[in-house]
Amino acid sequence: MSRMASEAPAHFEMILSQDNPQFSNLPGIAVLIGGLWVANLYYWGFNQYIIQRALAAKSINEAQKGLVFAAFLKLIVPILVVVPGIAAFVIVSDPALLAGLGTMAQEHIPTLAQADKAYPWLTQFLPVGAKGVVFAALAAAIVSSLASMLNSVATIFTMDIYKEYIAPSTADHKLVNVGRISAVVALIVACFIAPLLGNIGQAFQYIQEYTGLVSPGILAVFLLGLFWKKTNAKGAIIGVLLSIPFALFLKLMPLGMPFLDQMMYTFFFTAVVIGLISLTTAKEDDCEGAIILTSETFKTSTGFNIASYAIMVILCVLYALFW
Repeated sequence: MSRMASEAPAHFEMILSQDNPQFSNLPGIAVLIGGLWVANLYYWGFNQYIIQRALAAKSINEAQKGLVFAAFLKLIVPILVVVPGIAAFVIVSDPALLAGLGTMAQEHIPTLAQADKAYPWLTQFLPVGAKGVVFAALAAAIVSSLASMLNSVATIFTMDIYKEYIAPSTADHKLVNVGRISAVVALIVACFIAPLLGNIGQAFQYIQEYTGLVSPGILAVFLLGLFWKKTNAKGAIIGVLLSIPFALFLKLMPLGMPFLDQMMYTFFFTAVVIGLISLTTAKEDDCEGAIILTSETFKTSTGFNIASYAIMVILCVLYALFW
């Protein structure tokens, strides 16, 4: 680790300066106070693909335990994902170190244009047992993500579209079959789309950037709907509909604005629109369907609170070390 830090110090910086070629992806201090919060709050707090695990818990206490455990696991991700990439960069950049790994290391060498080769290229240097563990972990992650996504697609189509608008009186056993069929259809569509995404560069970056066209509006609706009783349906619908063209305007105009900043401004724009529409169209002071929040609504256990504070302390330490 010390050798990687000394030979590639720039790769350990989390707050980038404007002259950094990756500034458009991680726009400096805005990472801490800007659009990254929008992306994270939307994904971890309001994306059905993620929160379905918490919703399926047998109790609120168990759901809280799962969430805080997932947060601790998330802290390990940089070690499993980022550090191997930096290690591959250091090895490839040092001819002597590369030569010392033998003839096996000379094949399928990763480059900036083919960075996806880095992880499989590194795994060939692992002992036989460790290779199996890595392959099993990757397979488990893929299957788990695929299962969650298909379940999410089936649930949203069946409960929010089919039952709501197509056949409201459908029996439960038929809804189960509709969910299964929609999952199969979604999988088939994905099989046709996947080959078309081979030349998009970084898939994760691509997903984050284009999800950012809709996520700020959805996040604004949920937050205002939860915490502001004056929010009404008309304001939420108009706000979401206007958020997409506003996000496209920021993206397509030659502003040179990082996509995380675009997400932040889209979120604030949507929140303002929802607020104005709700205030000007509300018949009563508070919306009839407003969520009543009490001191018990967000009550958490002592263990959850201690673990949450520990996670925040660790995050602060990590950012202080790799600023």
